[in-house]
Amino acid sequence: MNDPRDHFDPYETTEAHVERLLGRALNSFDLPDALVERLETALAHSTALHSSLHSAALRRTVHRHTHLLADGSVLVLWELTHNAGRDGAEQHELYREESEARLAADRLPAGPPSGWTVERSDGRAPDEDDGLAAFAALLARPIPAQPRMYVPDDSADHARRVLRRAENADRPGEGTARRLRIAFAHHITQVFGRSCPVAGGRDAGFSLYEHQFLLLDGSELSLWEVEHTATPDGRHMCEVYESERAARGAMEARSRVR
Repeated sequence: MNDPRDHFDPYETTEAHVERLLGRALNSFDLPDALVERLETALAHSTALHSSLHSAALRRTVHRHTHLLADGSVLVLWELTHNAGRDGAEQHELYREESEARLAADRLPAGPPSGWTVERSDGRAPDEDDGLAAFAALLARPIPAQPRMYVPDDSADHARRVLRRAENADRPGEGTARRLRIAFAHHITQVFGRSCPVAGGRDAGFSLYEHQFLLLDGSELSLWEVEHTATPDGRHMCEVYESERAARGAMEARSRVR
């Protein structure tokens, strides 16, 4: 684990701080170019620990980086640091909003969910197919109704980033992307999150998020994002669909890959 003082060097210049912050963030390419350009005009900065979680399997911290820019405005970035990668090495991610950092932190795997068991009436030990059947049953559950709390926060750019990280060939096309250019508010809801046995006897994590957008013409549009590790090398993968049904179908299909 890196020296904790890495976050709190009192002699570090703001220019060096910005360079280091952007250089170590795995998702720095997700930050808008305009934001990076503004950040490069920073004259002063301060860093504060926002939250910290340490367990036997997971180390996770969130820091708040505040920057005073040349035009007199203030720019805040939220940095998530964790050891949830495949080799346990420390990784860094940058977000523009506290809510985005909190959502990313909540997505970090901390082992299979407690209570993830399958019981058989014949007394035989559960096998992989039993786990898949339970997983399919969970997928079929309807989403509980939740109030939509739209937040106006550069939502068109958020939609662009969601679509850009989608790796599935059948992701939403240009027509959907064009409509989302007039999004002015959005809301993110996690509607599913479970572990499931897949090929090779290992567990893979599955999460489903609904990104709900309010458009300038008064209409609403949702993107359904599937995040999973059911890949040959266990790496994290994102897929995006236009409907809940397609997203849930994709998760079930990925869980059955041998």
